[in-house]
Amino acid sequence: MLDVVSKVLQDIFDPGNLLLILLAIGVWRLMTSRGRKGLALVILVLVAYTVAAVEPIADLPLVPLEDRFPVLHTLPDKVDGIIVLGGAVDPGRTAEYGQIALNQSVARITEALRLARRYPTARIVLSGGVGGLLHEPITEAAATARLLIDLGVAQNRLAIEDRSRTTHENAVFSKQLVDPKPGEAWILVTSAYHMPRAFGCFRRIGWPVVPDPVDFDATMGLHISLAGGLGTTSKAAHEWLGLVAYYMAGWTDALLPGP
Repeated sequence: MLDVVSKVLQDIFDPGNLLLILLAIGVWRLMTSRGRKGLALVILVLVAYTVAAVEPIADLPLVPLEDRFPVLHTLPDKVDGIIVLGGAVDPGRTAEYGQIALNQSVARITEALRLARRYPTARIVLSGGVGGLLHEPITEAAATARLLIDLGVAQNRLAIEDRSRTTHENAVFSKQLVDPKPGEAWILVTSAYHMPRAFGCFRRIGWPVVPDPVDFDATMGLHISLAGGLGTTSKAAHEWLGLVAYYMAGWTDALLPGP
């Protein structure tokens, strides 16, 4: 139930959705008051949309998240396993069109493939069930497994964890699945902005992992795009709200987990 509530709240508090609601209220007040009320609200939304359209301003909330963990330039000599969190596959489109549909977080999968070739004996945990509220005919983990097998990864190396709906469950169910032994080295692969919350969840359950952040999104270059800016702002808002909620729930040991 908690995962359903969290996903509903994420939609409600999505910056783009909130601004749309405020705009609708402002326009309604303008119409019902013959222009005497609601103008300030409309102007506020216009200013907010303008700011969100300008990069790097829209990217600023992502910077402290993506800078929290350094890029894994030096790989360990020995790795027992690789954990790849879901988020790079669209299960709905994958089932509808019969081919693996990827999104902008595809770096999670390409990094998994790189590590799989670098460590040919390492186990690979693919963690991700149904991310949305509605039932999907295929899970993220299962779709990712199909893709990796097609790209040459041996099926017997893959452990599919497809029950999880949240990052907290990614950690808990993955640990239950593979039962890592003390002293084993496991690499955690997920997007850089998501790494603080994910790493915090794994550390909270007593599973020390090596963070390997990928899929960096923040940029310092000047670019104007309302669609891109709102997407970045929504991603940052989702993650910051998640960090607060997870800390309050006791699923992480810090508000902004770090190395």
